[in-house]
Amino acid sequence: MALLTGTDQNYYEGSDYGNYQLVSIRDIINQFMIAYVGEEKIISKARRVDVAFHAQRALAELSFDTLKSIKSQEIELPPSLTMILPRDYVNYTRLSWSDSSGIKHPLYPTRHTSNPFKIKQDTDGNYDFQALTGDIGENLDFESALVMPWAFNSAVDNSTLSGNVSTSSSQSDIVNTIGGKLQISTNPFTMINNANPSGVLTGRAYACWQEINVSNINELSITATGTSAAAESGKSEGGILRVGISITPGWADTNLQKNVPSLNDQIVTGNTQSGPNFLPGTSSSTTNANINNEVLEWNATAGETDIIKSLNNIDVSGYNKVYILITSYTPFLSDDAAISTNTVDDISVTFEGVSPSLVRDGDSTTWSNYKSQDSSELIQQDYRESLDLPFHRERYGLQPSHAQTNGSFYIDEFKGLVHFSSNISGKTVILDYISDSLGTADEMQVHKFAEDAMYKYIMHAVLSTRANVPEYVVRRYQKEKFAATRKAKLRLSNIKLEELTQILRDKSKWIKH
Repeated sequence: MALLTGTDQNYYEGSDYGNYQLVSIRDIINQFMIAYVGEEKIISKARRVDVAFHAQRALAELSFDTLKSIKSQEIELPPSLTMILPRDYVNYTRLSWSDSSGIKHPLYPTRHTSNPFKIKQDTDGNYDFQALTGDIGENLDFESALVMPWAFNSAVDNSTLSGNVSTSSSQSDIVNTIGGKLQISTNPFTMINNANPSGVLTGRAYACWQEINVSNINELSITATGTSAAAESGKSEGGILRVGISITPGWADTNLQKNVPSLNDQIVTGNTQSGPNFLPGTSSSTTNANINNEVLEWNATAGETDIIKSLNNIDVSGYNKVYILITSYTPFLSDDAAISTNTVDDISVTFEGVSPSLVRDGDSTTWSNYKSQDSSELIQQDYRESLDLPFHRERYGLQPSHAQTNGSFYIDEFKGLVHFSSNISGKTVILDYISDSLGTADEMQVHKFAEDAMYKYIMHAVLSTRANVPEYVVRRYQKEKFAATRKAKLRLSNIKLEELTQILRDKSKWIKH
């Protein structure tokens, strides 16, 4: 069966040129399963997934030192003198810069500099574990939907969870972000169950909370803008809204009058089973928080509209995680009372702490000096070949690795950056590099010169990972793998006799052919 498909016209008018020299890894796997696996063959049975795994490993290993390296990137080197390593980078084969004629000038690695971690120190030279400050929390302005990391009670209607509905209508509560604010609207309902057979009129206590990591944080400060519903007929008082930092999340149950009631409307300290455990802080005004300064509270008889309140110096040094907790509740007296709405907006949680780890103080002095050196310094330090010599042709002590004017580089593997010497600034830099050929499906191809090496690699890998295979059989295919790999490398080296003799003529050699 012929391997060529399509017509000459399709090929020459297309864009996939030279593809006949390559074979896909899928074809390698299919042909291996047909030719090497089956009855009366060395491998009687093999799962396709195992063959596929070894085929990918074979492709990666051959890519490192046998197959041609055809990947490259070109950039205009910015003033930072750094180049980001490609996403599929494994190793480089060559770095160079090209001149106005398109000729590549090789760059050479330097082993005499680096960009070490520069430790931040104080004026006395002591390590400075600097103070950490900033904001913490997500979607605290409620401009987006109320989703993770926020957790909250789902809004329900005002019917009872057990027993009969005693109200004339069934209106739904609201717990959602509306108009860039968190809105919590509640209706009255009568709770009837075994504990309260006669029914108790009440409201539902809702809560929204968000977990925050306070490891290495000492203190938090919280500010919020809140609005509480005014006291009206059918309510014992206005809506009660609280915002604070709690060591426990909100209570998931929204029904107060049960055998184990929700206490989202309460302030409880030291009892994690009965309600929010708000942490105390200090307030500049007694109107900002409740009487114990444990939480921000909006609970005015006439209602409070968009009032900003703050609580500072909340000690969280003894905790790894705490919660930004919002609770809302309205004590209803009549089942026909108007809906009660509390809103929260623009919560800000700021923190203070000390870094437990060493702090980087910007770029290292070594790297700053290396990238800022001018041409004269390059010459003085033998990074270029010095032409200003005291005697003609004297180069005593010159290091051959520095005897070039193209420039140098080093690779910071930790940061994934290539650093260049200052004389490369603004030049067109070309990185030729090696990948493992497994990055995308399109590049998982093998040159036909290395196809046999792939089969031998897979054969040896399958046999060597099986139990009860004689050692001499494994050794035999190990030798065949090495021989096939060596043959593929020679073929792919692409040595041509005429090109070789032409190069040797340039060396004043007497060549007969």
